[in-house]
Amino acid sequence: MSTPALRDVVEVPGPWRHRHVGANGAQFHVAEMGVGPLVLLLHGFPEFWWTWRHQLPALAEAGYRAVAMDLRGYGGSDKTPRGYDPYTVGADITGVVRALGRRSAVLVGHGWGGFFSWSTAVLRPGHVEAIAVVSMAHPLQMRQALRSGPQRAAARHALRVQVPWRPERALIAEQGAAVDDLLHHWSAPGSDFPDPEASRRYREALAIWPAPHCSLEYHRWAFRSLLRPDGHRFAVRMREPVEVPVLQVHGLSDPAVLPETARGSRRYVSGDYTWVGVDGAGHFPQEEQAPVVTEHLLSWLAERTCP
Repeated sequence: MSTPALRDVVEVPGPWRHRHVGANGAQFHVAEMGVGPLVLLLHGFPEFWWTWRHQLPALAEAGYRAVAMDLRGYGGSDKTPRGYDPYTVGADITGVVRALGRRSAVLVGHGWGGFFSWSTAVLRPGHVEAIAVVSMAHPLQMRQALRSGPQRAAARHALRVQVPWRPERALIAEQGAAVDDLLHHWSAPGSDFPDPEASRRYREALAIWPAPHCSLEYHRWAFRSLLRPDGHRFAVRMREPVEVPVLQVHGLSDPAVLPETARGSRRYVSGDYTWVGVDGAGHFPQEEQAPVVTEHLLSWLAERTCP
């Protein structure tokens, strides 16, 4: 698959404004709209900032400054040789918040973006006002669920990418057919997502080398760190409760992070906690059932912020 021009792929036209900000020794691409309290949106695998295209205008209209960033290694952000652990990414996120002129923000994260919303709320609590997590269990809940049983079987894709380089090649082979397969497989049965445009944009974005390698480094850190001191230190830190308000949104047909796995995250939250199960949604509820997710997000935010 030929590598498309980065700007043409990443800077999708729309009502938002594209720019780059420097944080934590790297450059990060963001798309932003609106003025008001800062809501920072974090995507998951195998997507990029565009997954929040439905929520950005709604948040801006409701009186928020909505900013969707490309995580390190994705889209228009720097694709560094290393830095795909929660400590570095937490510094990326809070660095972007400061680069945007704020000390703290509400984090809204999907998938890996949700993983880092959980972890940043513990590792850097002074910069996080609240978190909304879509399609991701608390990191310790995921660790426990992956030891055996249905969640371990559901996470076979993450186990398969632990070998070097072959998975990267597979992601971009045949015009990114594997990316399209993941999007379809992780959606709810009968879902209209992904439509042809979404499939094309996600396949093209992940074809920007070395994005395939960078995107898989997150999975590799998560599994390999289980046997390393850095992983042990992370697990010990994550035993600290999440004290900020938490909204947890989960597709009830999610085959990648099972709803029963995600529900167990409540035990790690000492503050206000809200669970929302979304019918007719798999792993991508912010796209599969965008109006429903947006409504819940705006309602939750309205109770905790003053736009």
